[in-house]
Amino acid sequence: MIISLQNRAKDIRELMDDPNCNNEMLERTYENFSVINYWLSCWQRVFNRFILPQLSKSSENTLLDIGFGGGDIPEMMQKLANNKGYNLTITAVETDQRALDFVNKMYPDSEVNYLLASDREILESGKNYDFVISNHVIHHLNEKELKTLADTSIQLCNKSILFNDLSRNYLAYYLHFLLTSIAFRNSFIGPDGLKSIRRSYIKSELENVLGEGWKVKSLFPFRLLAMYEK
Repeated sequence: MIISLQNRAKDIRELMDDPNCNNEMLERTYENFSVINYWLSCWQRVFNRFILPQLSKSSENTLLDIGFGGGDIPEMMQKLANNKGYNLTITAVETDQRALDFVNKMYPDSEVNYLLASDREILESGKNYDFVISNHVIHHLNEKELKTLADTSIQLCNKSILFNDLSRNYLAYYLHFLLTSIAFRNSFIGPDGLKSIRRSYIKSELENVLGEGWKVKSLFPFRLLAMYEK
């Protein structure tokens, strides 16, 4: 079947977002995120280029991850900072109790502070952070929701915001279909990944929604990095 990617498929829903979805499949999906993100999400490159140069060895550094999912991204950030000898305190938030239950089981001795909270609740608590990041969050949002997240993140951030997500692309769509139909068939990675690509922004759309002060960079493979620096 030919799928049109000319416009965002804003209204389709991913299987894992269903509160009644199969819990075993959901947990395998969270587990598989670490594989997908390690190879495709470029966070090691992003950390080394955009976060590491701004870290201080003479004081505490702080980072907020919005929408931690399976927890692999904040765990990676923590490990990268520790390996470089930096004191980086990471807070990671989610609004889905199932994700919190998973990371508490998966990373019982984690240095990351995992919380069940929204970005708005963190803002209302009066806290702020040197860095605010998200991975695979913004494609879930419509234009108004994305603008709200961006504005809230600016208020939360002292140094840099980094939103890392998919870019809507035909080659990405069909490669994902081919590569995940067998390898990840016992999780939601295959079907939800296709929906995620259909829901994702292209560079010009993201630039238009975020507006002044934001930069959107294309990353290989099929990624967009939205950046804001104070």
